[in-house]
Amino acid sequence: MTTTVSTTARTSTDHSVLSAHDLVKDWDVRILHGIDLEVPAGQFLAIMGPSGSGKSTLLSLLAGMDVPTSGRVELGGQDLSTMNDKQLAALRLNRIGFVFQATRFVRTLDLADNVALPALVARSASPAQVRERARALMDRMGVAEVAHHDVTEVSGGQLQRAALCRALMGDPDILFGDEPTGALDSASASRVLDLLAGVVAEGRTLVLVTHDAAVAARADRVLVLVDGAVAEDVDLGRDDGQDRPARLERVRQVLTRHGV
Repeated sequence: MTTTVSTTARTSTDHSVLSAHDLVKDWDVRILHGIDLEVPAGQFLAIMGPSGSGKSTLLSLLAGMDVPTSGRVELGGQDLSTMNDKQLAALRLNRIGFVFQATRFVRTLDLADNVALPALVARSASPAQVRERARALMDRMGVAEVAHHDVTEVSGGQLQRAALCRALMGDPDILFGDEPTGALDSASASRVLDLLAGVVAEGRTLVLVTHDAAVAARADRVLVLVDGAVAEDVDLGRDDGQDRPARLERVRQVLTRHGV
């Protein structure tokens, strides 16, 4: 792990960095019904659908946090089902990052230590290097001034920006998010989305579950799940900030078609 924040844009190409092949997941009932998905490197994909449609289940499978009943997930061409627990743990620390609605911070640690904690546990660099990277990321995300505050002393938006710092500690190629703006007010959510857009602009891939059409309108692509199957896959193109009302209206029309 480097000791400075990466500012070199990754090369975005048309090849798939993430793919799902005939993905099925059963619990007491079938949750996912043979999902096929290709996600190009550098794409921002928003996954939407009604409650119970399988959004979070699909995200967990794509991120290697759960295993499918059948089918497979490939990350960078590697079949996750062939990896053991140690390899999957290394993958989560170094190749992928996670941002969730609940930040899951340790309440007895300050914000900076929470950001640094996964990398400190992984021992992927010296403690001094890890803390230097954490400070650099927090400065970039606008939370350096609260680095040594307790997690109970900062706003929800600051917590979520710190969570994004933590997700970026391993300089991952792909980020996964499960409603990362769901608990935020509109101004805080917009700021977090701007930061996520900056991460994508560097060439990272972002796969995000959301119920918010305004969030999905910022994505390159929207995948709508209904009853565990892909109901529609919409290419919005890259958001340049110029036609967001039209993008939002298009997303709303898609959701209306599927009763979402």
